[in-house]
Amino acid sequence: MATRTQARAMVISILYSYDVGNENAIDSAKEMLEERRIRHKQQEFALTLLHGVMEQKNALDSIISAHLKEWDIHRLGKIELAILRLGVYEICFEDTDAAVAINEAIEFSKSYADESAPKLINGVLDSVQRSVKDKDLQEYLKELEALPKQQSIKLNQSLKKYQAKPPRVRRPQRKPKPKSS
Repeated sequence: MATRTQARAMVISILYSYDVGNENAIDSAKEMLEERRIRHKQQEFALTLLHGVMEQKNALDSIISAHLKEWDIHRLGKIELAILRLGVYEICFEDTDAAVAINEAIEFSKSYADESAPKLINGVLDSVQRSVKDKDLQEYLKELEALPKQQSIKLNQSLKKYQAKPPRVRRPQRKPKPKSS
């Protein structure tokens, strides 16, 4: 029988797959879970997390962006983003104990991401859990809506940087060789 940790790992895998361009990943999630022998309660748990993350993706990205210190969400690796989305979703939208969600996310980042990721993920998720700890989630999301006016300028500037076409490199014209007579 699969564990919740294995179910979460598959959710991260499916989210990652979707983010790198496999648009069928969400639709074929149940089959992917079956292949990994994640069934019954754990499959239901995984599908609930997966669909919840997808439904709340914009809110999750806003929350993550608000807690990234001097970092832009678009600079995050796809696997780090998948881990953060799941962690933030569990902290904010599920009844998962924040310590469990943070610990699982850190362990996944140690396994799947680069060596600096655990520190980043721990910092972001800890900041999120402290921010939402004693607040109503809707109230917190409204606070974030007021915040993005300042951050959206920063975000738009960084998006322009990534969407800008690279400068054209012009090669110097070759001078014709003088004809020797």
